[in-house]
Amino acid sequence: MRSAHAKVNLWLNVVGRRDDGYHLLDSLVAFVDLADQVEARASSDLSLDVGGPLGGLLVGETDNLVLKAARLLADRAGIAPRAAVRLVKHVPVAAGLGGGSADAAAALRELIDLWRVAMPEEELFDLAARLGADVPMCLAGRGAFVSGIGERLLWAPPLPPCAVLLVNPGKALPTRDVFSARRGDFSPVRPPPSNWPSLDALVAALEDRGNDLTQAAISLEPAVGEVLAALRGSAARHAAMSGSGATCFALYDSPAMARQTASALPAAWWRHIGSFVQS
Repeated sequence: MRSAHAKVNLWLNVVGRRDDGYHLLDSLVAFVDLADQVEARASSDLSLDVGGPLGGLLVGETDNLVLKAARLLADRAGIAPRAAVRLVKHVPVAAGLGGGSADAAAALRELIDLWRVAMPEEELFDLAARLGADVPMCLAGRGAFVSGIGERLLWAPPLPPCAVLLVNPGKALPTRDVFSARRGDFSPVRPPPSNWPSLDALVAALEDRGNDLTQAAISLEPAVGEVLAALRGSAARHAAMSGSGATCFALYDSPAMARQTASALPAAWWRHIGSFVQS
């Protein structure tokens, strides 16, 4: 069984756009202890069973990214795609946390072992990129500075200890819609910081960079603004939106402070209190 950890964009700047319409990014990506679980077993055909607390969100989905990953890997390996895959969902869907991409990355790792596929890491990352811009970074599963359309990774220094609170107002925001709603100039390309020796230093970097998609997301879903207002009115050291939303995150000095904030949030809002997963 593989863990598919949720991805958080601690900052996200849109620095340009390619001729094919894909946006160029500058982002710091980290992973948290919230994770889906993916397990694959031998079978006579290919199937996907989805369960877990948030599994119902995928009911009726005809071609999950996990199945696409399985078929792509089997085709590259020259074998029939035969496996019974079980996906246990804990990460919200269409929430800016890369849940589907992380599931696909975990499925690739799981099926390589099941099918005993010999594949160099470089080729595996190329395969992952064909599934989506976020899949290679989820395949790596470690903090990274991300550029290009998401396929270029430079490992980031370890993050300072802190508690992380994730909050989603129960709204799904399609990534394509948020990018389409973005207005204004592109951000400049800047070199990444070499380190952050303290939480103060990390917070300063995050405050400086921000998330260029925030206003676009709020224009489509005002509840994102409500979440940010609640988090920024707490004892959080920093609060921002992750990716294209609607999930927002806040950093705290201790889990107790994060729990205090979480307990005062509207009951309908999804929340998770945890920490960063360091590689």
